[in-house]
Amino acid sequence: MTKDLQLESAGLRRIAMMFPVLCVLTCGVRAQTAAEAKAAAPKMPAVQGTELDRVVAIVNGELILDSDVDQEQRFAALLPYGEASGAYSRDKAIERLINRDLILQQARLQPLDVVTDEAAEKDLDALRKAIPTCKEFHCETQAGWDKFLASDGFTEASILVLWQQRMEVLAFIEQRFRMGIKITPEEIKTYYEKTMLPLYAAQHEPPAPLASISERIQEVLLQQQVSSLLSDWLQSLRAQGSVVVLHPGEGAP
Repeated sequence: MTKDLQLESAGLRRIAMMFPVLCVLTCGVRAQTAAEAKAAAPKMPAVQGTELDRVVAIVNGELILDSDVDQEQRFAALLPYGEASGAYSRDKAIERLINRDLILQQARLQPLDVVTDEAAEKDLDALRKAIPTCKEFHCETQAGWDKFLASDGFTEASILVLWQQRMEVLAFIEQRFRMGIKITPEEIKTYYEKTMLPLYAAQHEPPAPLASISERIQEVLLQQQVSSLLSDWLQSLRAQGSVVVLHPGEGAP
């Protein structure tokens, strides 16, 4: 890869990471409903010295547990350009889980194509090639992939379920917000001149021609607009529904 293309790729990834809404909303599994938690309670006898899974938030009657927060952190670490690169915040993790559940509750009300195992497996195969830390486990082999997943507390079956859910949420966001957004050539040009050219200049590298990266710039601009629309929509859902946080970060790092 030439230096200008390396800079282009790195620069766009840095910009895209400023708008991580689409990836961080999808971490974790569906929270239990109150009825499911009640039904499960007899199967979880209290043992002296054993800490029970604690409810940290309730989203329109659905529970978010301590174990969900822990799993969200571990799942986020699998995303190649997700929030795993920054410091972990329990408060932010809970907020992401709340937002995710709000989206899932709305997604269940609309007819969407089911994400098949085959589609999720194909997407996961691409993920295996994109995770930097996966190389040391030799994730190109099944044994290496299994070992990598186990290091984060997952199995191939459990990660498949999580990834299917992630794809379903992204499909919902795509259908509801992205389809109606139009990025004009003028917007692409402005972004190139005001954002990309300074990045090239800072690295003392010749800039890539606008025509060669216009599609990538369009994708970044689309994500920015989707993130803004999604944020406003989530605030509206919170105002209309019932979201209660019982145990926030409590000073966790």
